[in-house]
Amino acid sequence: MIDPLAFVHPQAKLGHNVSIGPWSYIGEDVSLGDNCIVESHVVIKGPSVIGSGNHFFQFSSIGEQCQDKKYAGELTHLIMGDNNIVREGVTIHRGTVQDQGITRIGSDNLLMANAHVAHDCIVGNHCILANSVNLAGHVEVGDHAILGGMTGVHQFVKIGAHAFVGATSYVNQDVPPFVICQGQPCIPRGINSEGLKRRGFEKQSILAIRRGFKTLYKQQLPLEQAMNELASSDDEQVKHFAEFIKTSTRGIIR
Repeated sequence: MIDPLAFVHPQAKLGHNVSIGPWSYIGEDVSLGDNCIVESHVVIKGPSVIGSGNHFFQFSSIGEQCQDKKYAGELTHLIMGDNNIVREGVTIHRGTVQDQGITRIGSDNLLMANAHVAHDCIVGNHCILANSVNLAGHVEVGDHAILGGMTGVHQFVKIGAHAFVGATSYVNQDVPPFVICQGQPCIPRGINSEGLKRRGFEKQSILAIRRGFKTLYKQQLPLEQAMNELASSDDEQVKHFAEFIKTSTRGIIR
């Protein structure tokens, strides 16, 4: 399953049924889990630990040194889960010692063509990064979040679970869970009710989240007062909404 024109370092670790296409490069300190597919002209460097069932399309560059000028060759890592689809031209860089030294990608994500995940990012599970999405360093993306094409995300920004960021947006502050937003800079537009329905959220919970969005964004309340009202909700998802806002360090989109 390894094309004779591919290069696989003798110390790389390959699981069962791994396929590697011609002209691809698998470096030292790379671990590829079972059933991974590496198409032609892919570069994977390490230290990188990559789970099973991942599919890397041509010209993607995985586990490369980061572009942070402070990086001085320190030992840093990429950790990736299972069943991710990494399309053409995607770049994912390892972490830096200024953070935890690890870039983390979860499982079941789709990274479309030419997306970039910079050093120290954390991407959850079931996320979609559409074409040419760019995550700066230290960005966190929650589970089931969707980022539209050509969106740029400022360093240290957090995007909550189930959020939806419209195409060509510039995100320079945190996006709370469940929120739809779009713009340059990004502003809130509503809640991702359709996405929540598809993922099995109960109708009452979606209504509670919608009321929470109105409390936060439509009633013109001071942020602390709005946050206290959200925290007093009986709905666990709304409480999660409030906790995200409470722990935000960059401030939320308004």
